[in-house]
Amino acid sequence: MTSIVSIKNVVKRYTRGKQKVEVLHGIDLGVAAGEFLALMGPSGSGKTTLLNLIGGLDRPDQGEVEVAGQRIDRLSSGQLAKWRARHIGFIFQFYNLLPVLSAERNVEVPLLLTNLSRSQRKKNVAAALAVVGLSDRAKHKPAELSGGQQQRVAIARAIVADPTLLVCDEPTGDLDRETAEEILELLQILNRQHGKTIIMVTHDSRAADHASRRLYVDKGRLTSGEEAQHAAA
Repeated sequence: MTSIVSIKNVVKRYTRGKQKVEVLHGIDLGVAAGEFLALMGPSGSGKTTLLNLIGGLDRPDQGEVEVAGQRIDRLSSGQLAKWRARHIGFIFQFYNLLPVLSAERNVEVPLLLTNLSRSQRKKNVAAALAVVGLSDRAKHKPAELSGGQQQRVAIARAIVADPTLLVCDEPTGDLDRETAEEILELLQILNRQHGKTIIMVTHDSRAADHASRRLYVDKGRLTSGEEAQHAAA
């Protein structure tokens, strides 16, 4: 099966005051095309740092990060911005919608970086909103939508440019259980019916149950569920 993500011996350090703190310690990870991977772990374990490296929001201090056939650790900032626009759809915990724009205009934002015509952008936006079940809310602004509807708009924005990979950072962390379940089921549909590869950071084991595989990040190292459970026993 084709590999979408290939990470080899990745190390990431941050500077805190005068001290250098190593957050990720020689991470190796492969993610296949069409996979839905949940990355779990406690706060401060390094899981969001790993997600940011995969999404091209950050760079490793050591090692290789290849995503969608591209060594993104070698790209310049300008090249990386163009690569992200083409290959990565981001879904965050707090939606990050622009409050002055309608749902359809929020969804259109990533397409403004492309060469698509206005009419084609409009078609793509309508299709993305239909996928998330919000065609009837296209003209509404974020303040006129529920939390679950806002997250659906954010998901439509993430998929509108047909990215290679969806990266989700606690996508249900700000939602009640029932609404969270609806969003997770939508992610499953995107994965199973639309073939989207998804990597989701979550601390919620019930959310991780929707993924096809889960891994644990513990103190900057990756372990499988069996290893994590054994360590806790």
